[in-house]
Amino acid sequence: MTTTTGTGSDADRRGAGQTPLLSIRDLEVTFRTEQGTATAVRGASFDVLAGETVAIVGESGSGKSTTAMAVIGLLAENGRVSGGQILFEGQDVAALGGAGLARMRGTRIGMVPQDPMSNLNPVMRVGAQIVEALEDNGVARGAEARRRTVELLEEAGLPDAARRAEQYPHEFSGGMRQRALIAMGLSCRPRLLIADEPTSALDVTVQRVILDRLEQLTSDLGTAVLLITHDLGLAAERASRVVVMYRGEVVETGPATQLLTDPQHEYTKRLLAAAPSLASRRIQIAKQTGATDAVATDLLAVSADEPAAIAEADHIVEVDDVTKVFHLRGQGLFARRTEFTAVDHVSFVIPRGSTVAIVGESGSGKSTVARMMLDLLEPTSGTIRFNGEVVGGHGDREAEVRFRRQVQPIFQDPYASLDPLYTIYRTIEEPLRAHGTGSAADRRARVLELMDDVALSPDLLRRYPGELSGGQRQRVAIARALALNPDLVVCDEAVSALDVIVQSQILHLLADLQHRLGLSYLFISHDLAVVRQIADQVCVMESGRIVEQGTVDDVFDDPQQEYTQRLLDAIPGRSLALSLGA
Repeated sequence: MTTTTGTGSDADRRGAGQTPLLSIRDLEVTFRTEQGTATAVRGASFDVLAGETVAIVGESGSGKSTTAMAVIGLLAENGRVSGGQILFEGQDVAALGGAGLARMRGTRIGMVPQDPMSNLNPVMRVGAQIVEALEDNGVARGAEARRRTVELLEEAGLPDAARRAEQYPHEFSGGMRQRALIAMGLSCRPRLLIADEPTSALDVTVQRVILDRLEQLTSDLGTAVLLITHDLGLAAERASRVVVMYRGEVVETGPATQLLTDPQHEYTKRLLAAAPSLASRRIQIAKQTGATDAVATDLLAVSADEPAAIAEADHIVEVDDVTKVFHLRGQGLFARRTEFTAVDHVSFVIPRGSTVAIVGESGSGKSTVARMMLDLLEPTSGTIRFNGEVVGGHGDREAEVRFRRQVQPIFQDPYASLDPLYTIYRTIEEPLRAHGTGSAADRRARVLELMDDVALSPDLLRRYPGELSGGQRQRVAIARALALNPDLVVCDEAVSALDVIVQSQILHLLADLQHRLGLSYLFISHDLAVVRQIADQVCVMESGRIVEQGTVDDVFDDPQQEYTQRLLDAIPGRSLALSLGA
């Protein structure tokens, strides 16, 4: 049964003469699988009015993206609308057929998908892809389509749009690619725009710019927006109404602020409880036992303008005045190479058994620091020491193998970081096999132990990554990283692609493993609310430099730099999150 929060249910709004642009009635979506028919959406009903922004929130597998794909007629081949109605401008979408759906897409319903890199053709210029959309939908052709493409990119906020239109997707940043997709989604001036997690992989300041631009464009055009998101702060800030989905059902709907400040359904309350906020504190699993009290007293790193005079604490990592300069080729045939300083005289330490986070916008240099820490890049100058030994450049095969065992990564994308052709068992066993650890029986016992550590059923060991959810895949990635009993784990945006409930589970898992195994973490993130929960110490990076660092409480409660304050202010729904966490 759906709970309606506040006043003005969808039925009330229809009764008041507000005709919905999109009306979903008792929708059921099923998929054919080897095990039989699976129902992904059941009995879902809600309305979207013209010019309104409605957010659908819920964890992975809740049915929110499936509902959106059903609206636009882009379900997978084994999926179908098996019940209910989708009425767009009074017309039943399911009755349109293939040709009718194709005409509706683009001209009447636009789409901004989640991952811009996989949704842009890597071998076509960005402008050519927008021209193709304009021509396929009969909006413009030839020179007129090319002129319109430049206008659309300018509207989406891309500087030097004419030149950018001639570039390829890999030459764009994540934010620029997302702007291009917004331009494409709005190119035919649709009545409804479906935005499926349009900014989940972007840092908070770029996210705000993108969402401001999207809001301005849709407002100017009178376009309604169906926003699919797992970010409750984003839903509160950007949507007028929120639809909460759980296991394929709509469990609560209502005005955004009312629903998120006074939820009625238990699942909505659980979503809010799991969402990280700046009012949160460090996950206290280890600290409840007093196990990390000694570490907690020595969390400050060396300041950015002092030498790395690391004194009495037991530091597992010492980064001393590290700089990384990249040499870039010029555009022309005879153009000179140019230099780009990605990391500029950075110094910090990681006390053993603690978590140090590096935050900053895209391009700030934080991931470059992580790659140098993993010995995947060599510093141009300065030194990185791990357990007192200089990282890289030692030329000692035995030392390199030892380093690879002791330092392990967890990457951002659980879909891309696991080999799709390896079973889960082989994925976790691979590091053990590569390092010649134990017999086959020993390795199997270790794999089973790791599955238990990350709370996964042994039944999953025969499955492949494609058969697991995002949260399960990230747990597998964590198990693989822990296989060799490392001392340091480098988490590069390890939870940014996960919904709030799975994200909360992974953060608590990381904190629990740190307590039980004595792990140290270098945590790279653009999500400051997540950093507040997981880190002891934070370094804020801007344009390759550390501009502020200290304990998480000091930096978040009393930021000294305008840049840090700007990062904090850009967090979606920050004021609501603070009030909820107080």
